[in-house]
Amino acid sequence: MDRKSIEKIARTPEDRLLLAKLWDKIQAGMGRNTPANTCFLSPRELDMARYLFGQSEGLFSFGGYAEAERRMLVYLPPYLEETALWDEDSPCVCLRAEYCQAEPLSHRDFLGALMGAGIARETVGDICVDAGSCDFFVTGEIAPYILQSFACAGRAKLRLTRVPLEQARIPQPQIKELRDTLASLRLDSVIAAGFRIGRGLAGQYIAGGKAAIDGLPCEKPDKQVPEGAKISVRGLGKIKLHQINGLTKKDRISVVIHRYV
Repeated sequence: MDRKSIEKIARTPEDRLLLAKLWDKIQAGMGRNTPANTCFLSPRELDMARYLFGQSEGLFSFGGYAEAERRMLVYLPPYLEETALWDEDSPCVCLRAEYCQAEPLSHRDFLGALMGAGIARETVGDICVDAGSCDFFVTGEIAPYILQSFACAGRAKLRLTRVPLEQARIPQPQIKELRDTLASLRLDSVIAAGFRIGRGLAGQYIAGGKAAIDGLPCEKPDKQVPEGAKISVRGLGKIKLHQINGLTKKDRISVVIHRYV
C-alpha cells in the first residue's frame, strides 16, 4: 500500500483526484485508529481503490446490502467487528420513499430528483425502486438533509423515513431470457445478441466507450466474456451472460442471456 501507486493506477486527472481523496480519508482513520469511510464508488472506482489499498486489514466495501453495486470503502479499527457496518451509526443509511402507486416512478426519476435537489451523486448509493416505494442508500452525513428537504420525484409527493439496513426492500430485477447461438464469446457478439442489434452497431457502442463488463469500461470488441458477467451499455441497458451451454452441431456456442427490463 503506497500513495505513489496512484500515478500508476489513475487513467485520467479525475481518477487521480478521486484516489488521492480516498487515500487521505482511509489513511486518516488508520492513523487515528478510528472508523473512516469514503463516498459511494462505482464498480470501476472500487476496483481502482482495491488496487490502491490491496489487502489492507480492517478495510471493507459496503453498500447497505449484499448485492449492492455502488459501495463505499470503510475502515474499521481492530476493536470493531464487521457487524458494526449494520449498526444504527453505520456510515451507510437506508431511506425509504413511499408514494402513490398511481404515479409510477423509475430509477431515473429518483436519481434526477436527487441531483436536482443539489445532492452530490457520490453521496448516493443504489436506488431500489418497487411499486409504491423506493429504498435508497446514502451517506450518514447527507441523510438528515435529505429527510428534511427531499419532498417529490417527478410528479409524485414522497413520504420519507429511515429504515434499518436489514429491513431494506430489494426488489428482484425483471428479466427477459434470451437463448441464442454465437460464433464466439466476443463482447460485440454478446452485446449484439443481448440487445438484438447488429455486430457493427455493437462495435460502435464499444469503441465509443459506452460498454462495461462488471462495471469496468471495455473498448475492446474482441474481449472474451466469461459466464456470469454483467454487461452494461450506455443508451441500451444491461444484460448478463447467464449460461454457456456448449457447442451446437454447427459448432456455434449455445448461450442464455438475461436482459434486464
